[in-house]
Amino acid sequence: MPSLPSSPGSLRLPRPLSLTCTLAAVALLAGCQSLQRTDSFLGFITPYRIDIVQGNAITQEQAVLVKPGLTRLQVRDILGTPLVTDPFHANRWDYIFTLRRPGAQLQRRSVIVTFDGDVVKNIDAPELPAERDFVASISRIKDPRAPKLELTDAERQALPPPVRREAPAPEPVGLVREYPPLEPS
Repeated sequence: MPSLPSSPGSLRLPRPLSLTCTLAAVALLAGCQSLQRTDSFLGFITPYRIDIVQGNAITQEQAVLVKPGLTRLQVRDILGTPLVTDPFHANRWDYIFTLRRPGAQLQRRSVIVTFDGDVVKNIDAPELPAERDFVASISRIKDPRAPKLELTDAERQALPPPVRREAPAPEPVGLVREYPPLEPS
């Protein structure tokens, strides 16, 4: 019968078993490394990743309202507080919007408003989305069963003409009939 080692650190495994355990540990660690590079665990469990939204979302409708001659306060009321106000360029406000969403392309827009003193000199805005397009671009819910809210011209023409009905006679207002006096005269 083999004797047990006297100290815990002196336990020795047979060489083939030791080699097998070492290779298994290396394979497991290599597997952990490959799991860090993917967005899923075992192919079906994915961690939740948040959307990162930063800056001011400016639409076409807002950018059209900013015209030369407006004051800084009026611009701030329309577009909001700028994301960047550079102390070295006090006549320039930068409005930057970014949306980083996992699995989607990065959305980035930049609008620059320059001032001459306290009034707007010009606005440099690239092609901005309309408000409806912007909401559709950031919406996570794409429901194909969503009701259509407007009719096309062909659908309007196919509708039957509206039925005109006579309105009921209005209720009389004020003194309508005469009553006999309450006291004999």
